[in-house]
Amino acid sequence: MQTRTQLRLNDCRGCEVQGLNVMKYLIPTSLETERLSLRMFSESDWRDLHEYYGDPECAKYTSRRALRDYETWQKVAALAGHWELRNYGSYAAEEKRSGRVIGIVGLDYPVDWPEPEIQWGLAQKYWGKGYASEAVRAVKKMTAEYLPDLFLISLIHPENSNSIHLAKAVGAHFEKEYFLRDDTWLIFRHSK
Repeated sequence: MQTRTQLRLNDCRGCEVQGLNVMKYLIPTSLETERLSLRMFSESDWRDLHEYYGDPECAKYTSRRALRDYETWQKVAALAGHWELRNYGSYAAEEKRSGRVIGIVGLDYPVDWPEPEIQWGLAQKYWGKGYASEAVRAVKKMTAEYLPDLFLISLIHPENSNSIHLAKAVGAHFEKEYFLRDDTWLIFRHSK
């Protein structure tokens, strides 16, 4: 088992290590759960993630439409860039058994968001199997350790009953309605 210091040193991508407290990012660049490897994105991930972003049912409450393949590539580039701009971000959720990237989960804080959030999204064939809750719990645990002063929300569309159910299952509670990007969203507050 790695210590916190070892994790920080191992996760330092492109850093000059001059001391034990060096870490380029505020959180580890990878996490492991029983069935998933949560890791930073690589360019080739867009192909697997297009199963999620290219599905109208998956995109209904996020981009509001299925993305074209080049738009999925752009989305992956934006997810990777979030790490550089905020020093934390979301992870590619890779199923250990198959080696496929089945979705995303992690920290997100776009410029127009009210607060940092935990986001999640999986390709439809992985719904209902506990992958999302497994990943969200790992991200919450990691955030409590590495960013204990960060309070997290999830912005969820009122019609997205699956995400509302998941938010409640991982300990979040409804806080209020919030108007954003021409629509009303629900803010669920995550417990520490």
